[in-house]
Amino acid sequence: MIELDKSDDGLWTVTLNRPDKANSLTYAMLTELADIAEGATEARALVLTGRGKAFSAGMDLEAAKSGLPTDPVWERLSAALSALPCLTIAALNGTVAGGAMGMVLACDLRIAVPGTRMFYPVMKLGFLPQPSDPGRLTRLIGPSRAKMILMAGQKIDTETAHHWGLIDEVTEPDALLDTARTLAADVLGAAPDHTAGIKHLCRS
Repeated sequence: MIELDKSDDGLWTVTLNRPDKANSLTYAMLTELADIAEGATEARALVLTGRGKAFSAGMDLEAAKSGLPTDPVWERLSAALSALPCLTIAALNGTVAGGAMGMVLACDLRIAVPGTRMFYPVMKLGFLPQPSDPGRLTRLIGPSRAKMILMAGQKIDTETAHHWGLIDEVTEPDALLDTARTLAADVLGAAPDHTAGIKHLCRS
């Protein structure tokens, strides 16, 4: 349910491939994603995307019954993505919801197709968000807008997400991965330590 493609120039493309379930996430999928992120030390750029009409509906409902909502694997995945020295891009082929927001927020850039919605219904469901997510969300869009998503339960459409800075670029579905590769072009041609150095400076 997770596909990994490694190109010769160092672009890793990780695809959620469970379109019949809107790419909802199981423990096994999250663990595989975390393993990939932790092992992507040779990647010059990493792109996360999905198959079908949704990037991810979040947590699998059956898996939710076995304690997945509070499992540390979510934070393990987002921490691994955030720690990567390469450029990371979330290429959203459609709506992203719930816990799937964590990996999206942990990426350096977010691009999306028209019609993408973003929401994180932790207030309604009675769960706390992943520990690092509110901070990342607040740094991107500010505290009031973060509370609109996390506390007021708002579903943010593509245009609003782009205006807020939650999405960096909007592109048509057939150009999504080409747009991601274009954004990664400079780092694919650069020395890895140069990329890592600039990424570190952006964090400082």
